[in-house]
Amino acid sequence: MSANLINLLIEATGQTLYMVAVSALLGTLLGLPVGLFLATSQRGELLSAPWVNKILGLVVNATRSVPFIILVVAIIPFTRMVAGTSIGTTAAIVPLTIATVPFIARLVENAIREIDSGLIEAAHAMGATPLQIIIKVLLPEALPGITLGLTLAIVSLIGYSAMVGAVGGEGLGDLGIRYGYQRFMPDVMAVVVIILIVLVQLVQSIGERIAVAVDKRATKSGGQ
Repeated sequence: MSANLINLLIEATGQTLYMVAVSALLGTLLGLPVGLFLATSQRGELLSAPWVNKILGLVVNATRSVPFIILVVAIIPFTRMVAGTSIGTTAAIVPLTIATVPFIARLVENAIREIDSGLIEAAHAMGATPLQIIIKVLLPEALPGITLGLTLAIVSLIGYSAMVGAVGGEGLGDLGIRYGYQRFMPDVMAVVVIILIVLVQLVQSIGERIAVAVDKRATKSGGQ
């Protein structure tokens, strides 16, 4: 493989990491509060607002129902309005973030709902406010589940980032299509696939280690 292709692979890997990192950060910042609200706003719950919960749930489900590649094309005017262009890594962050927010929201909601309701009742009995219960009880208890959910979301983002290469999003997907497929260079395609596999394995391993580190139950049982 020529030095030029190696430089292109390094550049494309950097573009993919940039897209995934920024999209994961924005998706978490937006998806986490949405997931918290969905998990605590049904009738009789901490932030009881059943109608808002139902409407927000429908929006989340509708967004998740759209195939990613169709979402990328459908929101091109919005992407152009936000990023000033619909081509390139920065533009690709817009659809990647929009696809990630509802995904993370549902993962956070599921992690919160797995918490024993007895903990919430005990916090209520001690006079804690809903906000205190969310910050001091729900989030710490759900942290291992949320961490694993975010790991899953980042792994999905790596796959999505390769898909946006088909519509001018640059990164490893773009390199694999332009050189591996259109120029019939299977060695480039093979290297791109290997890099994507290594990235996924790294993210999964790091995510699992962090989830174990923040799991208070595992820490307690290990210390006994």
